[in-house]
Amino acid sequence: MRVDFNEFSNKMDKTLVHLAEEFDAVRAGRANPKVLDRIKVEYYGQETPLNGVASISSPDARTLVVQPWDTNLLKDIQKAIQSSELGINPQNDGRVLRLIFPQLTEERRKELTKQVKKYAEDAKVAMRNIRRDGMDYVKKLKKNNEITEDEQKKAEKDLQDLLDKFIKKVDVALEAKEKELMAI
Repeated sequence: MRVDFNEFSNKMDKTLVHLAEEFDAVRAGRANPKVLDRIKVEYYGQETPLNGVASISSPDARTLVVQPWDTNLLKDIQKAIQSSELGINPQNDGRVLRLIFPQLTEERRKELTKQVKKYAEDAKVAMRNIRRDGMDYVKKLKKNNEITEDEQKKAEKDLQDLLDKFIKKVDVALEAKEKELMAI
């Protein structure tokens, strides 16, 4: 019998997608609208993502313009951006908010590099937990005599190989993000 690891593989894929989203939210000198993806604004009593209440554009490499569909939200959006971990104070002209991203200092680049390393380590831990769940599943199959001991050993090796493959992908993504952050 061949043990099916699609469920565990899919979970690791989702972890990789989540990591990519985390990396996208870390700004690297250029203005990227994705840095605002996590910001939520109170709108009619609901926590609403910023891109659900405003259009976000990037007129140049270091500026984002947030134009709310309802100008009454300007102050709430401004507060949400200020209280986020972006470290940027938006300029409010009564119609739109301008976010001007300064060049990153060497110190800030190092801080951001530490942050992305933490995200990568969190992803690896999540993947190891998925592997552990897979190992428990294999042991349960063996206990119920659904697989032989040889099949159990092969399944455990296959799970480890799957984890190793995904850990490499995390390392590649981390390396690319670090290069992007340290580029001047």
